[in-house]
Amino acid sequence: MNLIITLITFLLMEGATWLIHKYVMHGFLWVLHRDHHDHSTEGAFEKNDYFFVIFAIPTIALMYFGSVNEYNYLFFIGLGIMLYGMAYFFVHDIFIHQRLKFFRKTKNSYFLALRRAHKQHHKHLGKEDGECFGFLYVPIKYFKMYFNNSKK
Repeated sequence: MNLIITLITFLLMEGATWLIHKYVMHGFLWVLHRDHHDHSTEGAFEKNDYFFVIFAIPTIALMYFGSVNEYNYLFFIGLGIMLYGMAYFFVHDIFIHQRLKFFRKTKNSYFLALRRAHKQHHKHLGKEDGECFGFLYVPIKYFKMYFNNSKK
């Protein structure tokens, strides 16, 4: 049952990420997210990186309170969120934005479509008129673009 709770939480985080990205990061907390779009910050870190801390706090709290006496569902919800956060870091920061120079020359259709969808999101420098707010879900039009090319 604990594995199911962790897996369902991980999967639900894609919807939560879409909502948070569209309505919070491109909404009232645009002041923290803006530099991720306009690259106005010099150095290795952006104001946008504060979201790591913002999302880590409830995750740590869930894992702590879910493990105080005996591991319960809160711990496994926190674990699912933590695993999603790790996936987000590896895919978004390392693969897509190349903050660490790994995985530059993939030919995998899914990863190419994911990178293209994210690039489409970043073509909008303002907080309005955005698209592709999700993370692991790739709109089918981007997936088809690369999947059809790899079959030839």
